[in-house]
Amino acid sequence: MKKQVGLLLGALLVGCGSPSAPGYTVRGNVLLPSGVALGTSPAGGTAADVADLDALWQLPHVPGEVLLETGTGGLGAQALTVLSGVRLQAVPGTDLQLAATPAGETDAAFARRLAGAGVRAQPNFVYQALAVPNDPGFPGDNRPGVKVGGVAYDQDYLTRIDALGGWNRLEALGKTVDGALTAVLDTGVDRSHPELAGRLRPGFDFCSKLVGQACQGTDNDPSEVTAGDVGHGTSSAGLIAANTNNGVGLASLTWRGTVLPVKVFGTNGTTSSATSASVTAGLRYATDQGARVINMSLGFSGGQVDPALSQAIRDAAAADIVLVAAAGNTRGDGLYYPASDPNVLAVGALSQDDNTLACYSARPLPGQKPLDLVAPGGQAGSDTTSCYISSPYDILTLTTVQNGSYTLRAGTSEAAPQVSGTAALLRAAFPGLTADQIRQALKQGARTTGAGAMLNVTGAVNRAASLVGPPSSGKAYTLNVRALSGDQQVMAKTFQGTLTASQKSVPYVLSGLPAGTYQLRATLQVEGQAQPFSGSAQVTVPSGSGGEATQDIQTQR
Repeated sequence: MKKQVGLLLGALLVGCGSPSAPGYTVRGNVLLPSGVALGTSPAGGTAADVADLDALWQLPHVPGEVLLETGTGGLGAQALTVLSGVRLQAVPGTDLQLAATPAGETDAAFARRLAGAGVRAQPNFVYQALAVPNDPGFPGDNRPGVKVGGVAYDQDYLTRIDALGGWNRLEALGKTVDGALTAVLDTGVDRSHPELAGRLRPGFDFCSKLVGQACQGTDNDPSEVTAGDVGHGTSSAGLIAANTNNGVGLASLTWRGTVLPVKVFGTNGTTSSATSASVTAGLRYATDQGARVINMSLGFSGGQVDPALSQAIRDAAAADIVLVAAAGNTRGDGLYYPASDPNVLAVGALSQDDNTLACYSARPLPGQKPLDLVAPGGQAGSDTTSCYISSPYDILTLTTVQNGSYTLRAGTSEAAPQVSGTAALLRAAFPGLTADQIRQALKQGARTTGAGAMLNVTGAVNRAASLVGPPSSGKAYTLNVRALSGDQQVMAKTFQGTLTASQKSVPYVLSGLPAGTYQLRATLQVEGQAQPFSGSAQVTVPSGSGGEATQDIQTQR
């Protein structure tokens, strides 16, 4: 039986009406001056280099030795002094060396002394094999696979991205294979699917129905659309957080992850689509609900920016959320939006070959950013004429039809949730890392291939572990934002929180303002900074503007 390839649906730019709010809201971000460093590190290393590693030394490791990273430039004079008389053994094929701990000194104390001399030092961990998930779809000998149309398939894509190695590494670090809350902005979800039992938050529907191409109505039932690409959202949710190690069906990236289903698509007859209004509202909802990762397997082509969604994306990024989007499923139209947004990880799709982008996967146009990551997306044919024909190498995932069964799908929509699931793993295992650091771990931990930076779960986990810094890395801040009309102060609000070393902005919201033109004045005092940052900006809120305006405020010393 031929399987219909589930390809990315374009979110059409059609505005939906929304109820007006009492008064008007002005929101935005207060931006720090460029070049300001909020975190400092002792000489000789980064914050991660000199972090308190006592917890790591409690994990299983080879006693009596420390693993050193010498780098391509070798060791400095201070490091050589510390290592004088110490027995060193090179690790072939790497820039690592094993250093024997001097007599009378603990491994942890020796590592701390090395870190003070500017040397990256860590335990030589002892690895154990993690229990392989017993789901029949996980690749392995004597695994029956999962039948689709009477033919058994397995999840070879999990092998290609080294998911098992990443799970092993997390266990070796004393971490779980849970996942942080991940919002899936999509066609909805099949709540009755057994593989999603216990994995879903209530969620919300921002497109109850389509009238023409415009979304109308909202409700609290994010069930799957009934026409168009039925099962698209269920597929995304399953790749991220299907029940794992339960002896049934599939394994997901997060064994015990949680998904917030946010339905932004509606149906009209036999088609389904989303709009700027529904996607923007869904993104703001996911941000307010505390999602740590947001997956958007949707987009529109043409290389343009959606201003409404762009502001919501900036606000989500400022709220320390990892944003992931499918790059698009037409190779000649450039990266779709929102994948092309600089605050979003753009994920392309690999064919059966790790060195080749799938024939349908979007390629950046001149002037666009490159793909951030690539992941298996299904073969879906091998050339122009067969590009959209189902293939045995498509992605095995969940579907909403036939009472919670399985299907094969292909597209960048299937590649993106693999990145989102890995991001959710990292956010749960390393809760102290910022969204920027998680993005860095995903990209720097990737495997270099002919098609780009290929998602590698083990590499991402290793990179995230290396970024763990001291728990006191955050800086308390107090932000005061005032709205003035002429010389009269109309509103003033104070916001407090913690600013991480990599954070470049602080969000603010002023609600209940009457229509008019305002001078916004911001003062940001950050712990450890002798002088506050201050700045101003002008914003006009016309009556009938929909209840909201956005304005960032750039600060200076």
